[in-house]
Amino acid sequence: MPQAGTSQGRKRQLYQLYLGVDGGGTKTNVALMNVEKEVVAEGSGGPSNPLRVGVETAVRNIEKAIDAACDSAGLSRGDIVAATLGLAGVRRHDMRERIRESFVSRTRVRKTLVTTDADIALYGTTLGKAGLVVIAGTGSICIGVNQKGERFIAGGWGPVAGDEGGGRGIAGEALHAVAKASDGRGELTRLSECAAEYFRASNVENLISAIYGPQMDNTRIAGFARLVVDTAKKGDKIATQILADAGRELGTAATAVIIKLGLQNDRVPIGCVGSVFKAGELLTGPMAEVISKIAPNAYLIEPLLSPSHAAALMAMKNGNGQR
Repeated sequence: MPQAGTSQGRKRQLYQLYLGVDGGGTKTNVALMNVEKEVVAEGSGGPSNPLRVGVETAVRNIEKAIDAACDSAGLSRGDIVAATLGLAGVRRHDMRERIRESFVSRTRVRKTLVTTDADIALYGTTLGKAGLVVIAGTGSICIGVNQKGERFIAGGWGPVAGDEGGGRGIAGEALHAVAKASDGRGELTRLSECAAEYFRASNVENLISAIYGPQMDNTRIAGFARLVVDTAKKGDKIATQILADAGRELGTAATAVIIKLGLQNDRVPIGCVGSVFKAGELLTGPMAEVISKIAPNAYLIEPLLSPSHAAALMAMKNGNGQR
């Protein structure tokens, strides 16, 4: 048996792996970290939001992403000693338990923590200190923590009751604008042609059949947000306004969290995570303006760690009780 401190013992320890999972409604990203806090492998797979795809499909997609990571670096899944799964759609305790039970039974990684994708993104921004993170991908959510460890969430209500400022919300507003322009109820916009092309309709009038077709889902609709960003960058007035409104919605979510946690006077970092932030200043400008009215010392930053890397670090911390 190799002793701690020997080269053989050190080699064995380096292949004790910590798994971080960032799972959403579109895809799953995983990272494997060794005891030196080095990310040694990464992989991706299909969606793992259990509310969208079900518990078993979510866990299978996580497994596929893990296998992809292991295969890419010649590692063994059996070397994983602890895991943190940060997933969308698991705000309810019973859902987290169902995911954990399924994952542990299939992987035998008993030191597994299931938490929200917002929690791992928050840790990647603050490393456990006070701060906020705003996630705007397919959906949108804001979570924050103060110096007392108190947490609060705003948003995360999904496509029916929420997603303001997220890809689904932006795409929905764009389609509203296209419909109004087509009927003469609103201004003309380049989004009309973009929508017909993206949704593979022969013309704007045939969009109804396309967007309400049996194969259409929220992920596909949310993808249209990318073209809204492109169109706004080309100077389209309506697209620019949609992104500004989205930024204000995200700013409003952040201010709700700031007020609830009593951070109005603090120099608080606000991490920005998700594909929607590729819009840049068109979105973050209006967002920051809303936040500054309530918390003038708050500031927007890019996270220190990606969500999957943050989740792996959380797994290390939770797995050995001392990191």
